Amino acid sequence: MLKSMTGFGRGEFIDSNYRIIVEIKAVNHRYNEIVIRMPKTLGSLEDKIRRTIANTILRGRVDAFITIDEYGDKKKAVRVDKELAMAYHNAMRELADLLKMPASDNIYHLSKYPEVLKVEEVSEDLEQLWPKLLTAIEAAITNLMKMREAEGTNIEHDLLARVSKLQTYIGEVEARAPQILVEYREKLLARMRDLLAAVGAEPDETRLLQETAIFADRTNFTEEIVRLKSHLAQFYATVKSPDAVGRKLDFIVQEINRETNTIASKANDSTVANIVVEIKSEIEKVREQIQNIE
Repeated sequence: MLKSMTGFGRGEFIDSNYRIIVEIKAVNHRYNEIVIRMPKTLGSLEDKIRRTIANTILRGRVDAFITIDEYGDKKKAVRVDKELAMAYHNAMRELADLLKMPASDNIYHLSKYPEVLKVEEVSEDLEQLWPKLLTAIEAAITNLMKMREAEGTNIEHDLLARVSKLQTYIGEVEARAPQILVEYREKLLARMRDLLAAVGAEPDETRLLQETAIFADRTNFTEEIVRLKSHLAQFYATVKSPDAVGRKLDFIVQEINRETNTIASKANDSTVANIVVEIKSEIEKVREQIQNIE
């Protein structure tokens, strides 16, 4: 099944303490590029988040947005800056000695000095938070992949319809090949008769056969037709593959285009040239669709 590279998915986890929302947006890109926007407190989990996304989304530009709302009371702790407290204490004693006044060792008074005591929020245990975050990420990925697969199905139908057209056009080119030789022989014979009429001579049948054989060899595109049929069969099989096939399909289309150009240059026939124009038009439409495939 083909998968489009574009899509959007949203996942959510809610319990008594947290509401975690993960939104993932994916667009076309030649490689796999993942950009994560999240609170700084989750920084140590970035590698896990990236690997989780990359395990499923193999190609495309992926933007992941993570937000966390805390419902419960945040745990807080009081931290003592011991070095600063000692510095204040020593400074007070030095000042008391200087002024010849008794030093006060009132601990409550010392604690009121700036930055001696600091109230800090206790950091969340990210190892405990990770399973909750993972639930939201996996839900977002699942929803994203549903959208990508739905769009991929539409692209697959379009590609197979165009491959069917290409097969029809190639059949027309193949059927035209014998007629090209017949028409060339008739035109050559007519020119020879016109040139020899002035001297009352008849065309040399042996010479006519030689010229026709040379033309047939020069314009023979049987090998190109065989390769084109093989490429189209490979294209069809690749489309049905469960793997990421965007790059492989792009390569096959390049080969189809190359064989088509060779036929156009060899055929030396206006009918084939017109059919080639139609083939190249379909190839370009196929190429555009492939740019959307993972």
